[in-house]
Amino acid sequence: MRATLPPDALDATDRLLINRLQDGLPLTHAPFAPIAAEAGLTEAEVVDRIAQLREIGAITRFGPFLDAEAMGGAFCLCAMSVPAGRFDEVVTYVNELPQVAHNYERQHKLNMWFVLACEKAEQIAEAAARIERETGLKVLRFPKLKEFFIGFRVEA
Repeated sequence: MRATLPPDALDATDRLLINRLQDGLPLTHAPFAPIAAEAGLTEAEVVDRIAQLREIGAITRFGPFLDAEAMGGAFCLCAMSVPAGRFDEVVTYVNELPQVAHNYERQHKLNMWFVLACEKAEQIAEAAARIERETGLKVLRFPKLKEFFIGFRVEA
């Protein structure tokens, strides 16, 4: 787990970028141009700042969100209880699977949480069963019952 950032770790420009990135980027040849103009930066400076925000742990991921269901596929939140001595081995195996969208360690009995994204719903069960066979550990599946979007904003 990353340490909590001190309150002064982000300046006003960092906060603006984090907030604007939550709104999505246009699918154009210059997706960072509108944010750069608003922040008074070049597009290269925006990209550099995003990289820096990842480095310091202010953001953990930056990339597109692909809605597997909207594209005819399926996804499922999964969790495992992985013994501490095997965590690196298991996370390496799980992360190598093409069906794994992302994977996070948590400080909890269920210490590994990841998303399986597949072309067909039945492939979720197949991928989870494969992980169980290969690791000898149970994969708990938490299919989505309702869609939620939790907006995240930092004070400017």
